[in-house]
Amino acid sequence: MVTNNFKETADLGFRIGQTCLGGEIFALYGNLGAGKTTFLQGLAQGLGVKMQVNSPTFNILKLYKTKPKSIVKEFCHIDAYRLSSEKDLIALGVNEFLKAKDTVTAIEWVEKVESILPKKIIRIYIENTSESSRKIKIKRG
Repeated sequence: MVTNNFKETADLGFRIGQTCLGGEIFALYGNLGAGKTTFLQGLAQGLGVKMQVNSPTFNILKLYKTKPKSIVKEFCHIDAYRLSSEKDLIALGVNEFLKAKDTVTAIEWVEKVESILPKKIIRIYIENTSESSRKIKIKRG
């Protein structure tokens, strides 16, 4: 699909977030500035996260609570950009979040940590087609 501006990219994430039941793992692919964080901001809003979601590049991992009484209790946002290897992420206890049935996990720069992910993930490929439009492919499994 194609989004024509940042709002449409976030809206797509929002709609997907509203369908989550917990346990989903989103693996995001795309160049710097492709719109990964914009998509995830919408996803988080769809999950009921009230806080502003920013890329956790310096923290690597951020947890957000969702709306009360929701099936999904937490949104785990990971940015693997600064990691040397998947061992760095394992040391942070990421397996706990990847296995949690009441957590939705999203990983930016997933190429660096793919080997530790379970097979059932949702891959989101985001490609810049112009300054504001994006081509987005979604693959399950």
